[in-house]
Amino acid sequence: MSQYYKGKRSRNIYNPESKEPFKLSRSKIDLFLKCPRCFYIDRRLGVGTPPGFPFAINSAIDKLLKQEFDVHRKNGTRHPLLKKYGVDVVPAKRKEMDEWRDNFRGAQTYHEPTNLIITGAIDDLWINKKGEYIVVDYKATSKEEVISELNKDWQDSYKRQMEVYQWLLRRNGLPVSDTGYFVYCNGRTDVEAFDGKVEFDVTLIEYKGSDSWIENTLLEMKKTLDNDKAPKEAPDCDFCLYRKEADKALKEIGEE
Repeated sequence: MSQYYKGKRSRNIYNPESKEPFKLSRSKIDLFLKCPRCFYIDRRLGVGTPPGFPFAINSAIDKLLKQEFDVHRKNGTRHPLLKKYGVDVVPAKRKEMDEWRDNFRGAQTYHEPTNLIITGAIDDLWINKKGEYIVVDYKATSKEEVISELNKDWQDSYKRQMEVYQWLLRRNGLPVSDTGYFVYCNGRTDVEAFDGKVEFDVTLIEYKGSDSWIENTLLEMKKTLDNDKAPKEAPDCDFCLYRKEADKALKEIGEE
């Protein structure tokens, strides 16, 4: 048994009989929207989907961007990227920033109708002249085309991520703008030589979010967790398709 699954079923499993608030991360909301069955198997039965590969380069870029914007946060100045795009904001100074950025804490809110605690770790927070806070998320990739908008189906999860963060911060009492930004770093492959470094084109992508879907989604998640029967799989879920085909193949050779 791999280290990931060893002891996995003993941690953070939802118990319908418990009166204690149950904590769910922003990523679990996305899992539910992608496949309610995988979400149920994860949080109700305690068997999570296999983890993706860790992207060390992405983590390094994330850390460097935070350090870079923190210099301007300390000095109260605009980052050159903001000047380039004509965005009149500065990094926000909040005592909670370290907590809100921490993956094990993040911004949190108690949702009374479901008895759920929702959490999410933001990358950055800016503020405009009107005193509105602006949620910022860092992304890194390497594509041949210029990335100037979120126009792919798989990027819908990025949009939902932004909207959950906006919702969380509003519930923490902040006046949050509907407009957020993605700082998108795209690794270049058209340079003449590697020379021990990767060059990135950095673009700023504006996105206007809406958190109107979140309330109903949380109610549906709670209903799913309370049910003693697992929901049907999403038709396009790779994990469910794998489980189904693997079970079928094993039965063909006489294994149950």
